[in-house]
Amino acid sequence: MKSKIIAVTVNWNRPEDTLTCIQTLTLQTPRPPDEIVVVDNGSTDASVSRLRASSFQITLLCADRNLGFSKGYNWGIQYALDNGADHVLIINNDATLAGDALARLLEHAEPDVGALAPLIYYADKPRIIWSLGGRTHPCTLEKSNPYVGQRDPGNLPTIIEQDFLTGCILLLPRATLQKVGLFDEGYWLYYEDMDFSRRVRLAKLRLLTVTKAHAWHKVATSSGGHDSPFERYWMARSSVRFFRTYGRGWCMGVILPYRLGSALKTTFRLVRRGKQAALRAYWRGLLDGLRE
Repeated sequence: MKSKIIAVTVNWNRPEDTLTCIQTLTLQTPRPPDEIVVVDNGSTDASVSRLRASSFQITLLCADRNLGFSKGYNWGIQYALDNGADHVLIINNDATLAGDALARLLEHAEPDVGALAPLIYYADKPRIIWSLGGRTHPCTLEKSNPYVGQRDPGNLPTIIEQDFLTGCILLLPRATLQKVGLFDEGYWLYYEDMDFSRRVRLAKLRLLTVTKAHAWHKVATSSGGHDSPFERYWMARSSVRFFRTYGRGWCMGVILPYRLGSALKTTFRLVRRGKQAALRAYWRGLLDGLRE
């Protein structure tokens, strides 16, 4: 008996992106998801009417306000679980999939695999790598991957075991969600995928990037772009929550000065670029994170 796959995406004031994303889901071969769920996150434009009027068969869940990434996706994921999904594919609405991406991910869905992700390129630079997950430093918890921002060399291993995967696109087995839970809704935006990845790894499950599964992402469109005040605020606030949660013992003595250095580096960069509003938002986010 074939497994039931339900795809979940979240829309916020970007119906064109969402419809393009949905189209790539419907074109997956040899089989598309059994159901596509769109959570409209309190859009204030014509998103809901546009989505309802589309020719695509979708399940539309409408929030009365912006729930944020974690809560928005959790609503869709819980719907998928309640309706018998064996796998839940979450995908940012500003991302698109190659036609065989889902099939290639499913090829590696083994019992000890907690989540799978494709190789994701920049949408406007189709062969430059945006994300394929990566490793985290055992003490500072900083993430790294030497391939990010580089042209795909074309000879990557078929699968790469990682410490973290980006929440942009994830194939999540039902068993993983039952074991580790959904996204932590304390992360309104950003770092929810890092937190989820940590919990999956702590549950002794593997995180895999499938490099033959390809996708493309319009970066930071939902947050107003890189170094926007909105993006800087939530990146800062969520980072505090993450490092306070997972910093342990003597490593906190390393993390604290490391994070301070990172904050100063970000401050100088924003000052150099004349991003005064983003700078104020960044420090407000850090302070709000410390007050939580």
